[in-house]
Amino acid sequence: MRFELTEEQKIVQEQARRFAENDILPTLEEEERDYVFNRERLRKMGELGFFGCAIPEEYGGNGMGFVESVLMTEQIAKVSPSWRVPFNMQNIGPAITVNRFGTEDQKRAFIPAWVSGEKVGFFAITEPNAGSDVAGMRTTAKDMGDHWELNGQKMWISNAPVADVGLVYAYTDKEKKYKGMTCFIVDVANNPNIATRAIESKLGLHCSPTGEILFDGAKIPKDAVLGQVGEGFKICMWMLNNTRLSCAAGALGVSGACVDLAVKYANERTQFGKPISTYQMIQAQIAEMAAEHEAAKWLVYHAAYLKDQGKPNQLQTSIAKYYASEAAVRAANEAMKIFGSYGFSTEYPIERFYRDVKSYQIVEGTSNVQKMIIAGITCGRQPNR
Repeated sequence: MRFELTEEQKIVQEQARRFAENDILPTLEEEERDYVFNRERLRKMGELGFFGCAIPEEYGGNGMGFVESVLMTEQIAKVSPSWRVPFNMQNIGPAITVNRFGTEDQKRAFIPAWVSGEKVGFFAITEPNAGSDVAGMRTTAKDMGDHWELNGQKMWISNAPVADVGLVYAYTDKEKKYKGMTCFIVDVANNPNIATRAIESKLGLHCSPTGEILFDGAKIPKDAVLGQVGEGFKICMWMLNNTRLSCAAGALGVSGACVDLAVKYANERTQFGKPISTYQMIQAQIAEMAAEHEAAKWLVYHAAYLKDQGKPNQLQTSIAKYYASEAAVRAANEAMKIFGSYGFSTEYPIERFYRDVKSYQIVEGTSNVQKMIIAGITCGRQPNR
C-alpha cells in the first residue's frame, strides 16, 4: 500500500492552496458579507483545470482523477467552504454524470462549458417535500410529442440564482415510482417558463448562491433526456455517490483549517502567564481534533482512490462523507471553544467555519442517510457498488 502522494499530486495540491490564499482569501470576508458570487473566479478555476478531473481530454478534461479533485477541493475548502461547491456543480456532478450517461452530442455540447467555467452548472433534486426521500419529488415531465413539458418546484439548489445549464430530475411516470423518474439536461437561463429565486436567509456559505427553480409549463427539447427515460433514479444515485465524496473533501478542508487555527491561537494566547497550549484541557481538545482529522483524511483519500481504480466504493464513500462531516463539525466546535470570545467575533474566521461546516451534515445525503447506507451494505442487505 502507498501512503504518499506522487510529485504531480503534490503540485496539484500546492496550486490549489496558492489559489485559495492568493485569489480567494484577500477579499473573502467582504464577499461573504455581501453574498458575492464571483463569476470571473469560477472561469479562472476552470482555466486552471480545477473542474476537469475524471473527464476525457476531448471534452476539456485534464487527465487527472478523483484523488486530484479531492486534493484541490480540500485546499479550497480550507479557506472557503463556499468555493468548494463549484467542484460539485461544474465537475463531479453534471460533467462526470453526462460523461457517463450522455450521448456523444450531449457530451460535446455541455461538458466543455462546465469544465471551463463558461457555463454555471447545477443539479436539481431537492424539493420542499423531497429531501432525503428523493423518490418523494413531485416535479413532472410530460411527453408532448415534439418536446417535454416540465412542471414543479426545486428547492435549496446550489447555483440556482446564477445557473445556466444543469441536470433536473423529474417524474415521467409517477405510478412507476422510482422507476418512473428521468434526468434532463436543462438550460434554465434561456427558458421563459423557468424562473429562479435566491435564498439568502442562510446560516452559512454566503458566497455560494442557493435558491429555488420554478418550472411552469417549461418546454424542454426531446433530446434533453440524459440516459434513458425511467433511468433518472439510477443516474441520481450514481451521481450522489460521487458528489458526496467532494463534500467529504470539503469537510476535510474545514477540519484541517480548524486544527491549524486552534493550534496557532493556543500557542499565542496566554493565560495565567503561559500559552494556553500548555494546559492539558486545551491539549486534549487539540489532540482529538488532530486525530479525527487525520483519520478522516485517509478515509476520503481511500474512497477517491477506489473510484479512480473503478472498484466498488459506495460503502467507503459514505463512510468518508459521514466521518469527515462529523469530524469537521466537532473540530469547528472545539476551535470555537478554544478561541473563546474571539471565536464568537466576526474578526476571526472560526465563526464562519462554525456556520459553514453544518452544511456537510446535510447536503448530498444527510449523516443519517449515510449511516443507513453504511449499515445496509455492512449488514449484507445491499451490495457495495
